[in-house]
Amino acid sequence: MAAYAQRNMERIEVNVGPKENRGALLQLPKDYTANTKQRYPLILFLHGKSKAGNDLSKLTLDGIPYLLHHGANLNTVNPADGKLYKFIVLMPQAVSWGLKPAQVDAVLNDAIRRYRIDTTRIYITGYSAGGSIAVTALTENKALTRRFAAAVSLSPVLLDDKNMAQFKLVADANVPCWYFAGEQEPYFLRTVRRFIDSTNKYKEGLTKLTIGQHGHCCFKDIYAPSYKVEGLNIYEWMLQHKRKD
Repeated sequence: MAAYAQRNMERIEVNVGPKENRGALLQLPKDYTANTKQRYPLILFLHGKSKAGNDLSKLTLDGIPYLLHHGANLNTVNPADGKLYKFIVLMPQAVSWGLKPAQVDAVLNDAIRRYRIDTTRIYITGYSAGGSIAVTALTENKALTRRFAAAVSLSPVLLDDKNMAQFKLVADANVPCWYFAGEQEPYFLRTVRRFIDSTNKYKEGLTKLTIGQHGHCCFKDIYAPSYKVEGLNIYEWMLQHKRKD
């Protein structure tokens, strides 16, 4: 199963807290070793609840790990500057459900220590439970929010009351968020609309919503580079956003 999990990706361990590591999948750009001075944008991908545990091969059943496992190329031309960007993609596995915000922070610290990451282009994304964890990380505290250039959340569940009350952090940090949900998953659609309303209360124009004709599914399709909304896929949209501080 380990060999299955490693196709087109490396199997590594990442630090998630004091003396605690978790398994993760990693894909570095093919020219990473040759271009020793190049820094690369990071996509931090968070899985759904059913992919939690200690078997990394489960991650490859959906979302970005599925696409990478099957040979997808995420190299992307940024429409804003016309340049080609190659991502470092990091995909940690939680023990159950998803990582906590402090663990997300620790993963980022570990990744930045070990890899040449462009810290102005750190993107967080996930589906279902992972989509919720991504938004939780954005609404946990000022320092963590400001680490991200943009976020993409697919069919997330509702946040704790504390985090639901802290969308001002997202507005103050000017972090754009693209939400996805299906017409046939009303709970998740209501949830993303609450997230959008909670952001718009402080600052309009930071959120984007795409509603599909599907239920709680289709994540590998949405993450595919060929899936575009108004001419942009997720990766093209991400790259248009960069931290200024």
